[in-house]
Amino acid sequence: MIAPLPSPRFSRRAGLAALGGTLLLAGCSNAVSVPTPTASPTGAIRDQLQSAISTIAAGQDKLGVAVQDLRTGASWNFRGEWASQSASMAKPMIVSMALRKAAADKLQQPLPPEQDAQANKAIKNSDNDAADALWPWAGGRPAYDALAKDLKLANTHSAPEKDFWSWTWTTPLDQLSFMHQLVKGDTKALTDAQRSYLLGLMGQVEDDQTWGVGFPKSATVKVEMKNGWVQFQSTDNLWAVNSIGHVSGDGRDYLLTIMSRFPTFDAGKAYCNAIGDWVFRILGTGELQK
Repeated sequence: MIAPLPSPRFSRRAGLAALGGTLLLAGCSNAVSVPTPTASPTGAIRDQLQSAISTIAAGQDKLGVAVQDLRTGASWNFRGEWASQSASMAKPMIVSMALRKAAADKLQQPLPPEQDAQANKAIKNSDNDAADALWPWAGGRPAYDALAKDLKLANTHSAPEKDFWSWTWTTPLDQLSFMHQLVKGDTKALTDAQRSYLLGLMGQVEDDQTWGVGFPKSATVKVEMKNGWVQFQSTDNLWAVNSIGHVSGDGRDYLLTIMSRFPTFDAGKAYCNAIGDWVFRILGTGELQK
């Protein structure tokens, strides 16, 4: 079983400082050092991403990243097919399931009042009780797998051993495809109104949960995102720490998905922040080309 976990509280303004090839994350209970370039990479954007992320991920075999620059449509990934469990990153899928059920059953749109409140809490506050209630109402494992099939997410599926949303499996590339379909609408799995509803919630995630994809940001940047984190005590005892989202504004428009497993939440969050920071920096200097 997964141990019940409170939502950790952190500020999006936790500091990052590059010092002699390491990045120190402030604002966590324990400082975490993350390998990072001592100077900004140069050259083609694709090469810059490869240089920065491979440096950050040095020695970490349980970490995957996928990026798409929506200005050009070009994508890049680092271990994009590495599979891990979703944790609360599954909640946008759960809300999508609920939206589809409400439409199929001809219920109040986009959701009945009770489920609307649960969807808001599940995304904005990462409320587990709300997700626990929505999961069976929306159809549980069969509905999750049906949605993944309709979204053409070949490596995303429920866990056969656990009827629990946090145990669902996915990859950075599948999550990149999910975010692309949410943002661009090139799917029949969700209507435009359903996509707009979900992205609206993902744009209102509470401030202390906007690390990872949402780090850093400015007043001119819009972020639609969802993070997930939980310790799998009954398996490898590692923390799954994940972040997905859409960043636009300030000359940027991109999708980013990060998935990882680390011995501590602080370590996973530090690595997610480092990746979010460097992708933001690099894509601010130019466009990723195909």
